[in-house]
Amino acid sequence: MTFLTIGHRGLMGVEPENTLRSFVRADHEGLDVIELDLHLSKDGALVVMHDAEVDRTTNGTGPIADFTLAELRELDAGDGERVPVFEEVLDAVKAPLQAEIKDVAAARALAEVMIRRDLVDRVEVISFHDAALAEIHRLLPGVRTALVASRYGTDVVDRAVAVGAGMLVLNIRRLTLEVVEQARAAGLKVVGWVVNTQDHLRLVRALGLDGATTDFPEIKRTCRFTA
Repeated sequence: MTFLTIGHRGLMGVEPENTLRSFVRADHEGLDVIELDLHLSKDGALVVMHDAEVDRTTNGTGPIADFTLAELRELDAGDGERVPVFEEVLDAVKAPLQAEIKDVAAARALAEVMIRRDLVDRVEVISFHDAALAEIHRLLPGVRTALVASRYGTDVVDRAVAVGAGMLVLNIRRLTLEVVEQARAAGLKVVGWVVNTQDHLRLVRALGLDGATTDFPEIKRTCRFTA
């Protein structure tokens, strides 16, 4: 079984998160998949940023939805990097992508890009929000999706099945063997996040998970030696 290493917002432990610099670093370091987050700007652009506000990761203030793309481009997203749009990431790296969406509106915008650029094989769509995953399945039959959860119990398996997800991406600090076994029984893959230490890596390997989302390139280099 192939064990996937997934670069969290690129490689946010060593580069400014959700920037082209971070994504290119993850690609060069050989991460199997690159994860990113999507929001809609005021004028409908699919911009890559984790929070709903620009405050934490840029030198600006306020909700992303209050900025046009041109206004977002004026912000410093870390070390002089600019806020990218989704299609720029597609062109900048070769690795498969995990695109996290926050709501139904983002699902619709992402579906349009995926249809136009024939991205079903390259992009997996992930979300904490059941309705967003259900919507992208409605718009794009055959899309691969994963339900993400931080606080959860075994009910997360039923939620994933209900929205047609093929994978769970679960907070490693709450992960139990019971959840993994129920997920396996339902035919779901399981990835742990965020795996940034050797202890966490040993845990996900011991649980037989399908992969680990990480902030650091060292996890890619060491995971092949961790039984």
